[in-house]
Amino acid sequence: MWRNIASNALTFLVVLVFLMGGVLLWAQNEYAAEGPLDAPICLQVRSGSNFTRVSGDLEAQGAISSGTIFRLGAEYTDKTSQLKAGSFLVPERASMTEIVDIVTRGGASTCGTEVVYRIGVNSAEVQVRELDPAAGRYEEVLEFDPAEAAPAEYAGFRDDVGTRFRVALAEGVTSWQVVQELGQVDILEGEVAEIPAEGALAPDSYEISKGDSRAELIARMEDAQQVILEAAWQNRADDLPYDDPMQALTMASIIEKETGDAEERPLVASVFVNRLERGMRLQTDPTVIYGITNGQGVLGRGIRQSELRAETPYNTYVIPGLPPTPIANPGRASIEAALNPDESDYLYFVAKTLDPADGHNFATTLDEHNSNVAAYRRLEAERANQ
Repeated sequence: MWRNIASNALTFLVVLVFLMGGVLLWAQNEYAAEGPLDAPICLQVRSGSNFTRVSGDLEAQGAISSGTIFRLGAEYTDKTSQLKAGSFLVPERASMTEIVDIVTRGGASTCGTEVVYRIGVNSAEVQVRELDPAAGRYEEVLEFDPAEAAPAEYAGFRDDVGTRFRVALAEGVTSWQVVQELGQVDILEGEVAEIPAEGALAPDSYEISKGDSRAELIARMEDAQQVILEAAWQNRADDLPYDDPMQALTMASIIEKETGDAEERPLVASVFVNRLERGMRLQTDPTVIYGITNGQGVLGRGIRQSELRAETPYNTYVIPGLPPTPIANPGRASIEAALNPDESDYLYFVAKTLDPADGHNFATTLDEHNSNVAAYRRLEAERANQ
């Protein structure tokens, strides 16, 4: 009898082991399998949350088939302690494995609300945007001038734990403008001891967090520009008329202020390089303007004839060669254009139309250039008579 009982118990244990193995295999497959989500969702993970709450939210939104398997999978892979607070985009059909990775791999939100502090050449603005998970694009919900009182709704967006923040520098801003506008970014702390060298900041988009230091953000911008300039200098064309990387950066800043068309920049660069090689003055208006404003804001009017004749270090109608420093913070495309200009015989250019987006007409002779200038003046006269 005891033999029969032992035999039956052993059989039961074997069956149980097989059943448990089958359940474990099924759970593993379920954890890694394509999920049931029909469309992307934005998952909010609050500060202090845990995988029990997250699994409940995911089940309620139809993103996972089993909260238990989700939690056990996270625990088995030692990720339960790595949960991050924020807003995370969960794509359609994401597996539980993928979702666990999404909410544990980094602290930056990938959806939800984003506040962008934009520093432009002519103005600054604060934009509050929200990502539409289904459309996969941000939609603007609030916009205001940082110099004015913020709308009441802004504080709610700013203080939400899932909100992410960015500072976006436009190509061609001056260092003075950057420091002035960073002073308006209310989530940053500290002062900037001095205005950075002109041209030293890389125009780009920078992720920031509440409490970040303004000085440290400036240092990030300086480091980024140094990396760009060093790489472009190492890959520069032969026989360029620059003594050092700073002169190339100065040229890049002039190119930046002359054209906003990335494809046109190497051609504009060729004009200035050709003029330098022939000993011709650059005769470019943006340098004159910088000599008037010192980069502190926009001139807001035309250049006077007396200003074109004035002997300042930045008046390239008077001085030979390049001005002593950059006149703005150029972007990567302008730096690369300055160090790898197109090959051309052009010595002159003027805007094609009154719309800067239409680019420029280029010329090899002064007569041809004067004809292009006359055509542009006619367009100005036509607009004035409308």
